[in-house]
Amino acid sequence: MIADVVSYREGRPDGPADTAGHAPSGTPDGGVAVPAGVPAAVERVRAGGDGPGDFTWIALREAAAADVQDLGERLQLHPLLVEDTVEGHQRPKVERYGDTTFVVLKELAYFEDRSAVETSELLVVVGEGFVLTVGGQEPRQGVRPGERTRPGPVPAVRAELEADAQRLARGPRAVLHALMSELVDDYARTSLELERDVEEVEEQVFSPTRSSDASDAQRIYSLKREVLEVRRAAAPLLVPLRALVERDGRDWSDLSDQSQFVLRDVLDVLQRTVEQVEGHERLLTDVLNAHLARVSVQQNDDARRISAWAAMFAVPTLVAGVYGMNFERMPELHWSFGYPMALALMAGACLVLYRAFKRSGWI
Repeated sequence: MIADVVSYREGRPDGPADTAGHAPSGTPDGGVAVPAGVPAAVERVRAGGDGPGDFTWIALREAAAADVQDLGERLQLHPLLVEDTVEGHQRPKVERYGDTTFVVLKELAYFEDRSAVETSELLVVVGEGFVLTVGGQEPRQGVRPGERTRPGPVPAVRAELEADAQRLARGPRAVLHALMSELVDDYARTSLELERDVEEVEEQVFSPTRSSDASDAQRIYSLKREVLEVRRAAAPLLVPLRALVERDGRDWSDLSDQSQFVLRDVLDVLQRTVEQVEGHERLLTDVLNAHLARVSVQQNDDARRISAWAAMFAVPTLVAGVYGMNFERMPELHWSFGYPMALALMAGACLVLYRAFKRSGWI
């Protein structure tokens, strides 16, 4: 489904966006009819422009096979690139196909009410004179209660860049850098929210006024899964993004100093976020081990208390069992104080055991 098509000249929109908002309809010969602005936009791409600020941005709401394959033929994209775009569910990566760059990014949404992280996919294809984005149109959910829902990364970045013509005039790669920066900032915000959750569960596990139970282990495992979700989205981008920054004088020789600053800033934020997420993962592992150790200690304490009380009940049972055997010849059997003596013996033995267990901390 094609969301919109916008052409830019010198960093400014060149005419209104062609918005579809619906799936393309069929043609009489069985083909696919695309919005009217797409062929004209492709012709602009083929004709080229006077500078990097002359390009076309084609945004797809989802990776519909018909749309992607049609655009792939019109833009002369590599078949493997088209295949990856259609199939989706790719690992975050940056790949080069000649003059075309294919980037897979993960969009994160954090839900505070259930401490959950959900991911969606944003595909970006950057070529000479065009940008093709797939996804990133839906409003971003998972904000804090009371805050308004933010627009999707593609509309948000488009509005931000169109308000800064000088930045947009740097061309399609400025769009790619802005999208990467937007999503990496989301990674950092999600990591900060998870850090609060990790600190909260850590306080619960080590609280002296609260006993450990099964719900603590369940929440720790749940948080570990959410932290892993963020790590899967952020960590794979480190190597390709570092490569983009380092090959200044080769494949990306046309990058301006400002673009390099943007990429370096994105890389710094991403690296810091990955380190934070790895720290969260290690801390959760330590908290889980501490929780299991505390549960084990608590079970040992319970076992000692049960053993202590069982021992105190065993002594009266032993004495009563001996004097309940009804033999004719037994000490103090016919003594008038034999019954009080037996009771006193039971009580005294229990008192001695109780004080001994109390002194050792068993009860």
